[in-house]
Order: sequence, then C-alpha cells, then structure tokens
Amino acid sequence: MKKLSILGLFLLAVIGFNSCSSNDDVVFVTNNNSDLTFSNTFQSEYILIPQASSNLAERFTWNSVTTDVPTNITYTLEKSILGDFSDADVVGATTGNEIAITIGDMLGYAAEAGLDNDPDTPNPNTGPVSFRLIATLGEPGSLPNVSDTQTLTMVLEEVSGPEEAVCDNDQFYLVGAAVKFTGWDWATPQVAACSGTNVYTVNVDLINNVDGDGNFRFFTTNNDWGSGINYPGFIDDGYTIDPMFEDAMDGDNNFLFTGPSGKYFLTIDAVAKTITLSEPTAQGICDLDQMWGVGAGLTDTGWDWTTPQQFMCEGDGVYQGWANYTSVTDGNNFRFFTTNNDWGSGLNYPYFVDEGYTIDEKLVNAEDGDSNFAFIGTDGKYWTTIDTVNKTITLE
Repeated sequence: MKKLSILGLFLLAVIGFNSCSSNDDVVFVTNNNSDLTFSNTFQSEYILIPQASSNLAERFTWNSVTTDVPTNITYTLEKSILGDFSDADVVGATTGNEIAITIGDMLGYAAEAGLDNDPDTPNPNTGPVSFRLIATLGEPGSLPNVSDTQTLTMVLEEVSGPEEAVCDNDQFYLVGAAVKFTGWDWATPQVAACSGTNVYTVNVDLINNVDGDGNFRFFTTNNDWGSGINYPGFIDDGYTIDPMFEDAMDGDNNFLFTGPSGKYFLTIDAVAKTITLSEPTAQGICDLDQMWGVGAGLTDTGWDWTTPQQFMCEGDGVYQGWANYTSVTDGNNFRFFTTNNDWGSGLNYPYFVDEGYTIDEKLVNAEDGDSNFAFIGTDGKYWTTIDTVNKTITLE
C-alpha cells in the first residue's frame, strides 16, 4: 500500500507538470462568432479640396469583437496604396471604436498614389486607397482578427480657371455685426466668390458674440435685404454647418458666430452641402501665403505681435485684406512683415520704393528711425492691396 501511494503521488506530479506545460502553448483568439467589420457608411468617392484640408474626410467606426477570456483589445487601422497591404502603413491605433482621417490626410495618400489635378499631365486625378482593421488581444501569443478590405476612391478636382467655375450664384455676401469691417451695412460686405463648381470661399474676419451681437446673414444679391438666407434656411436645405456657427435665435434667425475672434477661411459647398471654417488660406499663387502688418498706424494691432494684421494671398502675386488705419501724430507708423512674430522680416517704405513700387498717396515715409510707413489719410477702414506683379500698394 505504501508503494502504491508513492506511485500515485508520482503520477499526480507528472500530470500537474504536463498541465503547466500545456498552458504555455494556449493561443487566445477572438470569438469567430463576432466578425470584425466597419460600421460606418462610406461615400462613393471622396473629392479632395486643399482649402478644406483640415476638415473631416471619414470617421472609421466598427463593432467590438468578443473574446473567450477577458482581455484588452487594440484596434489598428492600416492603409495600402497598392491594395494588397504589402505596403501597409499604420493610420492609427486605439482601444476604442473609431479613428478619423482628414482631407489633408487623404491628400497625402493621393500624392503617394501619384495623383494630380493638372489636366495637362498623364497622371490620373482619381485613384483608390485601401483600408483594413486589425484587432489584437493583449495576451502573449494571441492571433489577430483582420477585417475585410475597404477601398475608397480619391478624386482631385482638376485645375480650372475662374471662367470655368460654374456656380448657381456669382457669390454670397456676408453682412452683419459678426463680420468685422462690415456690420449691418451694405457699404463693405464681405464676398464669398465662386471658386469651384458651386463652391464659394472667402478669407473673412469674424467677431465673437459680443454682448449678444455676433450675428450675420448670407445674401445672394448685393444691397438686397430680401435675398438673405438665414441659419434655418441652410438647415432646411440639408446643410451641415460648422459648430462655430449656431442659430442666433433673434428675430431673423441669423447666424451666430461663437468661435474665437479672428480671420477664417469660410467655404460654402453647395455640392456637399456644407458650411465650414478653417485656417486662413491662400487663394492665389504667391511667394508667401500672407504678409503681415504691425504698428501704431494699424488701429487693431499697434507695435505688438498679439493681433497682427493678415493680408492674405488672394490672387497671383497679390496680397489683400481689410485694415483699420489711424493718422494720429506720432502714432501713425507701421511696417509690413513677411514672417509672423519676426521683427527681422520687416519691409519698410524705402524697400518698396527701391523695388520700383508705386505707393498710395495716403502712405508716406515716416522718416523715423526705421523709415516705416506713415498713414496720413482719413482714419478708417481700407481695402489694402500689395500687388507684387504690377508693383503697387493701394488703399481703397
């Protein structure tokens, strides 16, 4: 009996050892009854506009996979230009259920795919990019769960001259208290011009709701109050509107701007039915995206980089924008700069004279230590144009 007991203990030890060894070989897998699939609805094609590069292009969402044991799951979104993922790149990874990409991201993918929007080159302006999702368990030796491939079609709108752009309206006019340099007055409305097929754009200075008066409205006809389209008007037409705008809930249900005061690139896309705000954007071909104005002669700026005046590239070699000027003695000087927050990038009055510019008579050499510009006109707002092609500086 004693020998049998010892033998029994030996057998139990062997069985226990084998059990421990087997546990090391366990492979955890996701539950095959829960396939990993995308749950969002994809568009038939994605039209990529550089001016809207910061806007959302697509938000990938998916179901949560289930597992045989409780464990963390990491979801990795991959993209492939070739489509077979031999060139796979990680777009992002999360333990949640969504990953978003911007139009700017997709413009990068389009460049990788060799797409361009020049009709005179052999390169196509449309092409695919493929995505797949991989779910990985947080257990050593686990096998990933891979979704089916989802292929999206990218489209770059081919370059066309302004005369080729087709819009239902020539432009939209922005009038109201929230529109700096305009207010509720038709003297200087801001104009969102037709810049693509039923796409209207403008770099515009907007003022946050101050004392409940940050409202404005879009109009289709200059100096015609009856042509206004308010916030509900766009909503009823199926538009998605930037979250920095909301219904003012005033007597006319105007737009209310609730974002930080400043300059924005506003896009009204009547095809995608969106109204969006993004960073100020060059609308022409210039050496710089914008020039800057700083100095006491610029009422809203002064000699400070906190609120410099932006003159955006609005045409080929042309920088333009509204600015408030003052002619107060000893406080009317200012300078143009090529780089934000860089005193060394300043261009004074003699610089432009030496370059052969014709300068508006309301601007003269301040003849101070830096030979800045001096404003000697009537205080007020002026549409400022720095034309580097025709070499002129004008205030209107």
